Amino acid sequence: MEHKGTKQLETERLILRKFRIEDAEDMFNNWASDPEVTKFMTWEPYVNVDDVRGYIESCIDYADEKCYNWIIEYKQTGKAIGSISVVEIREDTACANVGYCIGRKYWHKGVTTEAFNRVIKFLFEEVGLNRIEATHDVNNPHSGGVIKKCGLKYEGTLRKAGLNNQGICDMSIYSILKKEYSIK
Repeated sequence: MEHKGTKQLETERLILRKFRIEDAEDMFNNWASDPEVTKFMTWEPYVNVDDVRGYIESCIDYADEKCYNWIIEYKQTGKAIGSISVVEIREDTACANVGYCIGRKYWHKGVTTEAFNRVIKFLFEEVGLNRIEATHDVNNPHSGGVIKKCGLKYEGTLRKAGLNNQGICDMSIYSILKKEYSIK
């Protein structure tokens, strides 16, 4: 593996880039304060923009080349509409777990699938990962739909292995290997 950090990535409709303090308002308005969007997240909805600014300032360390944390910017509007990140890296197996969150206005439009596909390409082709995985609460099948559309294969359900704003939950786990990606 050769860590590259959060490089700017682009798709037809999206720019995946580093968070900026100026994103706090978009983040608050478009997804971070919405209880429906955060229903299956591990963090509570934000109650004000200042707390979002605090998150951006304190939790994102772009000096670390192992940090992969992108804002999803919609090219058409220039607005931040969600985020996608590597939530865990296992160096010994060259594996990363990816998570994402998108504003409700952008659900069911293929935006998250487009962003995740671009991140998969980057992580396999530039970082040199061997495996990418993602999980979702079994009660959130739409997230599972994104994962499947990106070519990840269902591996099983981890019983009572997750915790989110709904409580302890069963988690479905999916993965794609570099050799599978190469033949897509």
